[in-house]
Amino acid sequence: MTVGPIEIYHERTKSVRGIWTCGDIQFKVYDLLAEGKTVSEEMVQLANGFLREQVVGKSEQMGDSNGLGFVVIHPGDLGVTIVAHWWAQGSVLCQSIYRHQYNDENPLDTVNRPALACVWELEIISAEQEIWRETMMTSQPNSTAYLDTFAA
Repeated sequence: MTVGPIEIYHERTKSVRGIWTCGDIQFKVYDLLAEGKTVSEEMVQLANGFLREQVVGKSEQMGDSNGLGFVVIHPGDLGVTIVAHWWAQGSVLCQSIYRHQYNDENPLDTVNRPALACVWELEIISAEQEIWRETMMTSQPNSTAYLDTFAA
């Protein structure tokens, strides 16, 4: 039984924004755009604040961070999602997510509505875990190679 709308898959535009350093973590930053959407300066500031105010603290509290991660700024059809990931313990991918519907006053509660990612974000997540394996889970981990390699 299917409940709710089903979307037809259409490729979304993906681009590289660069590398941001927040606290002790270097993040590769991606833009991911639904048709007709752009990443505004407000969204960039929101993402930067989210990383500094929430993600870095979670990473420090958890401990064992590898100091590397990636972020997706995703203005979608219904709202903006900022998905932040960081690597810990050599092979564990941690996540913090911010979601805000365009017409809502407050962000969505991502604790009680535990969405992992949409299908378009999962494409980047999958590519990033492969990049991690190839550059960091070797006999000679290479963080420069990790940071220089982005999802295609």
